[in-house]
Amino acid sequence: MPETPTTSAAVPAELPRGESPLVVADHGTHVLATLDRPEKRNAIDRELIEALHALCDKLERTPQTLILFGAGGNFAAGADIQQLLERRGPDALSGINTQAFMRVAALPMPVIAVLDGYALGGGAELAYAADIRVGTTALRVGNPETGFGILAGAGASWRLRDLVGESLASEMLLAGRILDGEAALAAGLITHLHETGDAALAAAIEIASSIAELDPQATRATKRVLRAPRDAHPAIDLAEQARLFDSEEKTRRMTAFLNRKRRQ
Repeated sequence: MPETPTTSAAVPAELPRGESPLVVADHGTHVLATLDRPEKRNAIDRELIEALHALCDKLERTPQTLILFGAGGNFAAGADIQQLLERRGPDALSGINTQAFMRVAALPMPVIAVLDGYALGGGAELAYAADIRVGTTALRVGNPETGFGILAGAGASWRLRDLVGESLASEMLLAGRILDGEAALAAGLITHLHETGDAALAAAIEIASSIAELDPQATRATKRVLRAPRDAHPAIDLAEQARLFDSEEKTRRMTAFLNRKRRQ
């Protein structure tokens, strides 16, 4: 059953609009980036990719949790087909979308994607690059690329298998299966399901607020460990833990916990 949001987090009464296809607002605990091409169902074009690179420049220098959201009731209905039609082999090899989505995935702090309506093709691949995905009952997520004579080449072929398992990933990529919100929740592709985009955004904001209460140094270390390849473990876990064990913030937080426990 869909979750009823229990969060007290406030959704902005009116999301900012602007000339950019990506409207960015800093809320302190997080940055909200709204894909803002509603007339195109937020299809991902070259300008939006450039805006994502600019946002990554900022968040790589000043790490904050990122929430990705789509205007107009859709996350992103795919890549811009007109631009894809005009691209040739060298464009594919340059990894136009791939490079941007890899930067999003590698951001130091967590990335949360709010998936409402269509999240297809390149839009789905951007969502797969997030660390946490929150969805709605209206969600339709998948990769119909083979129907257009191409493949899902911006991350789905390696990320989706890790997210939902090889069998379901194969059906989505080879047969074009599209998941609704309930199926995405059952598959573990999303972790929360809500009736509306506003409710899903409120849940994402609540998650971002929870992250903001934690030690950012430990959060960033945990993300690095989670994103590391299997053969990097346990060495990377131990190296990151060694740095955290010597941090002043670890001493401060643990001392405060013990003091509270004594008072109780």
